[in-house]
Amino acid sequence: MAERRRLSRVIHALEQASAWPGRLASWAVILIMVFTVLSVLFSQLRIGVIATWDVMLPLIGNRITLAGLTELQWHFFGLMVMLGGAYALQADRHIRVDIIYGQLGPRMRRSVDVLGDVVFLIPFCVVVAWLSLGYVERSYVTGERSDYGGLFDRYFIKSMIPIGLSLLALAASFRVVRNLCQIFGVIEIHESEYAKQEKQDIEGRRGA
Repeated sequence: MAERRRLSRVIHALEQASAWPGRLASWAVILIMVFTVLSVLFSQLRIGVIATWDVMLPLIGNRITLAGLTELQWHFFGLMVMLGGAYALQADRHIRVDIIYGQLGPRMRRSVDVLGDVVFLIPFCVVVAWLSLGYVERSYVTGERSDYGGLFDRYFIKSMIPIGLSLLALAASFRVVRNLCQIFGVIEIHESEYAKQEKQDIEGRRGA
């Protein structure tokens, strides 16, 4: 029993580690709102160049313009989306469209998850992450930057594609291990709070 609990804690810790960047990136939504408000404000004031300085800084260079402020919004949005995939998967908050899945028992749910992760999710993440490396390399080598006086170092946001997909594949791999351990009785099956709430909602609609 002690070994089962220890294994369960190890798997949970690995899942948490893979989801931690996404959990941190979720706070980017606050910065997105701030940048949006500032963009509207400076646009109304007709201020194109907001601030300048003497040194070249990563991503923003030696000035911040209205175009750069606008690009920061989608940079942080991309950061939040790409890193948030692993967090959503680990927390079981990703969108499901299969109405049959919600009516299955815990063991069958885990079997479906294993099949989906091994056959679809992990191969997709690995292939796209691998192919995107050349995309990031070209951006870095050519010094790609904004064409409208915005941000520099566009390779930074493009690098979130392989990084985010690698974290998602890692989180899915840990979930496969956990689900297999639960299916074969190595560790106990515990439904996530989201899954419990989803099941209660389905039963509530049936009762209504």
